Amino acid sequence: MNNVKKSFSIRDMENLSGIKAHTIRIWEKRYDLFQPERTTTNIRTYSLSSLQKLLNITLLYNNGYKISKIAKIQENEIPEIVKNLTIEKNENDSAINAFKLSMVNFDQSLFTRTYDSLLNKKSFREIFYEVFIPLLTELGLLWQTDTISPSHEHFITNLIKQKIYSETEKLQYDVPRKDAVFALFLPENEIHELGLLYINYEIVRSGYKSIYLGQTMPIESLNDLVKYYNAVNFISYFTVSPTKEKIEKYIHEFSTILNESPNSRLWLLGRQIQHISQDILPNTIKTFSSIEELTAEL
Repeated sequence: MNNVKKSFSIRDMENLSGIKAHTIRIWEKRYDLFQPERTTTNIRTYSLSSLQKLLNITLLYNNGYKISKIAKIQENEIPEIVKNLTIEKNENDSAINAFKLSMVNFDQSLFTRTYDSLLNKKSFREIFYEVFIPLLTELGLLWQTDTISPSHEHFITNLIKQKIYSETEKLQYDVPRKDAVFALFLPENEIHELGLLYINYEIVRSGYKSIYLGQTMPIESLNDLVKYYNAVNFISYFTVSPTKEKIEKYIHEFSTILNESPNSRLWLLGRQIQHISQDILPNTIKTFSSIEELTAEL
């Protein structure tokens, strides 16, 4: 348990809850909602229970409860009210908060309990779009503001990957129903594969043959696929690689593969595609702004 984070700055509290630090201080002073400790330099620090309480209060506050009313509720009654509210209409917000807590504490059991509860009421696709994508968007911001460390991010993303693997495996016993072949890969030095894994799930779910090649694939190795198949739909996700300076060169090199296989295509997503000039793209290469946009083409 030595790795569990038990102390949070007011900036951590703001980043994790979305409530401004100034507002937290007002709630603390006016309504006595939190009792932070002070460092020797008089800096506020908050406990894990204070973070959990703030996340619960945030959910109530964002759903029309006035803070003056929340302050009058007995502390041990707040989680039950949140639970009832969640049952009524805000399960997604509550799940995101639970996943954030599981991440902060490296608590796999909490992650699993939360996920299983969602799966009783939602499809995996609904969980991914309604909960995991908003969660990952928040985590990106938390990581950039140093609220969480790379170890937190890796912990939660690997748990999400496990669920994608599990759901994909359930579908892979079926013989592909459609003729198209998809090959999914990440370019060299690219390791961020969560989005690509989910696209693989959608491809398998849609009944296509999928060849998942994974991380950091040398571009020359992809020639092997066009020798085996008359037409290959390549899909890749550019998060950090290739870099802005190298992306046009990469597109040019990949075009030579496509020239050898006129019926093949390359579909691209990710942050780095903003550096691709659409003017240089042949009609065999297409970019997408989101996973939803790409899967709509399947």
